[in-house]
Amino acid sequence: MASSPFDWIDEQARLRERAGLVRKLRPRPAESGLLDLAGNDYLGLARHPEVTDGAAAAARRWGAGATGSRLVSGSTELHAELERELAAFCGFEAALVLSSGYAANLAAVTALAPHGSLIVSDAGNHASLIDGCRLARGTTQVVPHTDPDAVRKALGTHDGPAVVVTDSVFSVDGDAAPLRQLAAACRESGAGLVVDDAHGLGVLGAGGRGAPHAAGLAGADDLVVTVTLSKSLGSQGGAVLGPAKVIDHLVNAARTLIFDTGLAPAAAGAALAALRVLRREPERAARVRAVASGLHELLTGEGLSAVRPDAAVVSVRAPSPDAAVRWAADCRGAGLAVGCFRPPSVPDGVSRLRLTACADLSDVQIAEAVRVISRTAP
Repeated sequence: MASSPFDWIDEQARLRERAGLVRKLRPRPAESGLLDLAGNDYLGLARHPEVTDGAAAAARRWGAGATGSRLVSGSTELHAELERELAAFCGFEAALVLSSGYAANLAAVTALAPHGSLIVSDAGNHASLIDGCRLARGTTQVVPHTDPDAVRKALGTHDGPAVVVTDSVFSVDGDAAPLRQLAAACRESGAGLVVDDAHGLGVLGAGGRGAPHAAGLAGADDLVVTVTLSKSLGSQGGAVLGPAKVIDHLVNAARTLIFDTGLAPAAAGAALAALRVLRREPERAARVRAVASGLHELLTGEGLSAVRPDAAVVSVRAPSPDAAVRWAADCRGAGLAVGCFRPPSVPDGVSRLRLTACADLSDVQIAEAVRVISRTAP
């Protein structure tokens, strides 16, 4: 009997099982009794009545799907309205909405790093930025995590177009990039700076305007920022923000914009409604930062190894991948949902519980979450 062309998958499955790295999908119910510190609904807007009404109204008016790519039939007045308001809120000249934050990162990195250019990428960058570097025609040089001097040294080796690529807040430990120092290093060499602000929008900056805004860089002509609409804005999709000429270039050169179906109107409507809630209620951003700080203080008070958060992500280290999986499962059994990060999702090989603060969490819920995590710790 001939072997299957996919028999090699069996060995990969055995290796994953042996290493404790098997991942499984777990569909969640519409309503859950779990206290959720695993999702990325930082501002508690995913179920906000104005946000869900915005999604429903957009679907009724524009239809369930975008019907085509942005350049064919997938651009509506709603997409343009979202782009205008998002750019204005974050302090940029223009914005371009794509179907996901992942697609936005691929668009920005690949379109801004042509053949002959240099990409300098932080070692802790998100997978979507890494994949953008892999797909770009420029040459990538990976530098140590949050090290402006290493960036400066890398840029000094190249004579030609260059971009530095970094998260604003890194998704594993929740630590922030030194954006001002990175911008200074870029300007010394005439390089551009591309910042993924997925975890900064809605959390950092005045009223949640993002990490570049907090760093005084918003609107700079040498800065391009990507965001997701799926975290603080509780919807789905992504966007690139920057100078108008960069956005025009992406419309003509970014393959994830040209060849992908546009963002569904319901997602655009929800994101626009969420943005308006945030603009009206800027205290949500301050509250989520306070929740994250409170979690860190209580966790470390219990003797756990937790990284001080710079935004909404709180990381708690586990002794091994297996221990992290058991710890997360025990938390779930006690009514608490937490994230579990293991290799290869973590660049340093250290497994963690990953907690995400939410502006809607009460002090009582914060204390209960810490009690469960401490009681179930391996």
